[in-house]
Amino acid sequence: MQKHHPANERIKRRYYAYLREAKQHAEPTVDAVAAATACFEESTGYRDFKSFHIEQAIAFKRRLAEQTSLKTGDKLSKATMHATLSHLKRFIHWLAGQPGYRSRLQYSDADYFNLSEKDVRVATAKREQVGPTLEQVHHVLAQMPCDTDIQKRDRALVALTILTGARDRAVASLRLKHVDLTRGCIEQDARQVKTKFSKSFTSYFFPVRGEVRTIVEEWVTYLRGALLWGDDDPLFPATHVIVGPSRKFEASGLVRAHWSSAAPIRAVFRQAFADAGLPYFNPHSFRHTLVRLGQVMCQTPEAFKAWSQNLGHENVLTTLTSYGPVATSRQGEIIKALAEPNAGDSSVEMAILAKALVKEMQGAGIVVGGGR
Repeated sequence: MQKHHPANERIKRRYYAYLREAKQHAEPTVDAVAAATACFEESTGYRDFKSFHIEQAIAFKRRLAEQTSLKTGDKLSKATMHATLSHLKRFIHWLAGQPGYRSRLQYSDADYFNLSEKDVRVATAKREQVGPTLEQVHHVLAQMPCDTDIQKRDRALVALTILTGARDRAVASLRLKHVDLTRGCIEQDARQVKTKFSKSFTSYFFPVRGEVRTIVEEWVTYLRGALLWGDDDPLFPATHVIVGPSRKFEASGLVRAHWSSAAPIRAVFRQAFADAGLPYFNPHSFRHTLVRLGQVMCQTPEAFKAWSQNLGHENVLTTLTSYGPVATSRQGEIIKALAEPNAGDSSVEMAILAKALVKEMQGAGIVVGGGR
């Protein structure tokens, strides 16, 4: 049975290059597009894209609606369907303008990959983002062993993530020289650290209490003192894998090399939470935990702005809209507290915060006022 079409492979390669070089999309995004186009090709029997017909798009949508997730066994979520179809819609729209395809496709053909307005609303609805509580993170760290080099690394890995809020790809690429224990911060230098949008910024250690900072400091001291590693060595080195006596691959200490991706970091988190008897929270969810902490601790607009910058956000609105919706439980507490007699004491602070947010929104080009 045919598994590919030569002409399709050539034009897809051109499209992926266009996404990387012209649109500057990251590799994970290009991989998602490649998965979507491969799924669509399979549904058409790997026919030439030049023979595209709108019935193929309609049939694919129906097939996608009946498909089940390999992870959950349930039907694909509306969000997954929307993402897959959006990738294909953009691909067909681009394809309609390419030589050899212009006479075969129309730009409007891409619209047949749209979901219904109702399904789009479901797919794009804002949902409460969940992260672990600080107490849960402290519990996980307390349960993690620290006898071997690998165990020490794994515990420090979880500790640094909650201490700085750094993204997993950045953590995987950090070097020892990027940690400044004296100032209490890490330098996320985009020339060497894989930061989002290649931004360089400093992340000072968040006030998360407990033994978190001590765990990180002990790990850095261990690398420099006991293992004699230098500035350019990885902060979290990869695992050295060997063929053991059983003729199977086994972990054997650390190797002076960075992880090639963030996948091993997520595996460490998954195992740590499982061993602690808690549901899995991925590294990125720690950022939601820190934003919730900031909402409680920051008493002035300036303080929250600094908290936002510490997460790598140039605009405080990013923190508020992407990470900062008030948790449902906290929402109830605030509303109930407003009924207390002294609830109006903070009116001055609230007025200052409101003015700061309006200024931030205007700076971002958002029209404030004048409407209903």
